Parts: sequence; C-alpha cells; structure tokens
Amino acid sequence: MTIIQAEGLKKTYKSKSGPVHALAGLNLSVPQGTVKALLGPNGAGKTTAVKVLTTLIKPDEGSAHIDGIDVVRNPKAARRIIGASGQYAAVDENLTGFENLEMVGRLYHLGAKTARKRAQELIEQFELTEAGNRPVKGFSGGMRRRIDLAGALVINPKILFLDEPTTGLDPRSRLALWEIITKLVNDGTTLLLTTQYLEEADHLSDDIAVIDGGKVIAEGTSDELKAQIGGHRVVVTLVDEADAGAARDILARHGDGTPLVNDRTVEVSVVEGPRALQYVLSDLGQANIRLHDAGMRRPTLDDVFLTLTGHKAEDEKTRKIDAELENAQ
Repeated sequence: MTIIQAEGLKKTYKSKSGPVHALAGLNLSVPQGTVKALLGPNGAGKTTAVKVLTTLIKPDEGSAHIDGIDVVRNPKAARRIIGASGQYAAVDENLTGFENLEMVGRLYHLGAKTARKRAQELIEQFELTEAGNRPVKGFSGGMRRRIDLAGALVINPKILFLDEPTTGLDPRSRLALWEIITKLVNDGTTLLLTTQYLEEADHLSDDIAVIDGGKVIAEGTSDELKAQIGGHRVVVTLVDEADAGAARDILARHGDGTPLVNDRTVEVSVVEGPRALQYVLSDLGQANIRLHDAGMRRPTLDDVFLTLTGHKAEDEKTRKIDAELENAQ
C-alpha cells in the first residue's frame, strides 16, 4: 500500500537573478512501512519536497497525498499523523530537554499529564536521562539532534520525515542516530529521509530516489543504483602526469565507460573489479608506466551524480542553486 504519493510537484521561487525552479515535476511513491531516501546535493529540491509533503508550503502545481489525505486541501488532518525533523534542531536552548518535549506535547494538545508522561518516555528511549534536566544550550550537536528527533515522535506518528538528520554530526553521533532510526522503522514507522550521504541512504533505506534539478532522475535500491554506474571503480595514481594519456587508454580497454582523468589520477568503472584491476596493472607494467598507488573502490555519491547528471554532488553550480533557494525562500 502506498502511503506517500506525490505527482508532478512544481515549485518556483523568485530571486534577484530570476526564477529558481526548486521542484520541476517531481513524482514520488513510498510504500507503507518502508524507508525511502531522497538522495541529492544541496539545491536539488529535497527540502522543498519535504516542506510540501509536511504542509509547510504549497506547490505551484501537482498533488501530494499522505495516507490518502490531500496535504494541500486538508493540511490539519495530515499533520495529525506525521512527525518531522528538519536540518537544524528546532529546540529552545533555554529549556531543558524534558521541558522541550513537554512543550511539544502541549502544542499537540495532549494535556499536561499526558505531555509530561510522553516526554519522560522519550527521554528514556533516547538515553538522555542524565541530560534531560539540563538546558539544551549545554548539549552537544548529537544530543540536540536526538532531542529534536524525539520531539518529532511525541504523537507516535504514522509517518516520519527526516531532512538531513545527521548533517554536521561526528561519526559516533551519526551511528548512534542511525541506531535510533533503525529501531523506529523496525517498529513499523514509514520514513522519508533526505540525505547527501550515499552511505546513510545505503544503511537506512529500502529504496532510493536520486533527485537533481527538482525531479527524480534515477530510482532503485542502493545496489541497483551502484550497478548503473559500475559496481567497482579501478583507480590508479601515476608518478608522472605525462603518462595520463597512455594510462587512460589502458583503463578504457578494461573499463565499462569513459575513464576520468584528474591530474595524476585516472579511474574507470568496471564490471568485475579484481579481474579488471589485474589486467590494468599488467598492461601498465608492460607500458613501463610507474604508479604511486593503485586499487579499486565502491562508487561514491559524487560518482553517482557525475555519471547521472554530468556534475558532482557538490560543485559551484549546486552551491549557487542552494544559495539562491535559501535567499528566495
């Protein structure tokens, strides 16, 4: 059963340099009880899509439904079954962790007693008992994100939206938040997650929608997306940059696509990593091309975007679009 459905979503903002098309006909479908990741760079339209689905903004065109509810025509009904956590922790720094969660409960009209009970349950669930009675302004980044996520769960939402929940967190805090999110999903929550990290989408999601230019450009599981650009990549770093042309020709013979050259580094996607690397090293040796380093690796987010869109996940173009979107909104 599809629980989140978006069709033909369009949203355009005005900026000093002209119109910015945040969404350009975005289509999205999320089955109940699954995790869908929206993977894309800054300015791709991920956050705008989430804002539409969570009733924060209205689209210029298209439709969006949450559990059969039209989010534009009946936003109040949609809000009763969703929870959301944005890119930045929406907490009051002068209140304690407990007080923040109790306040959210009161805003949802749970009643004083029920709000306090729910706040205490979440403090224990998120292992913040020792910090629960301290002002949030003294919390670490990871603890702030946990309180913010707990706030999104006060009403036990049927559907949860997380907009880049681990941005800015250190690896340990990111892993801790992943564990919490995984438990929520195992308990039956449907999750729509936006992220810039392929590793995060790989770890948490059942399915991934790659977004660029305000629309979905590729969709599938993590393995399916990686297979589209080659399961492995052979990478060699040359001692002499003058050998780059000859090395590129050798990698082209054994690769699955056009090799990329960046100064002394040459790489290409391959079908069978170990075998291709063996052949490449043999041919480079016969050509007397000296190497500083050689190996194979899995595709990265930049590999996905460079192949699918022709630009990196984070480059001057995407930074400009992100800045224009932020100013326009």
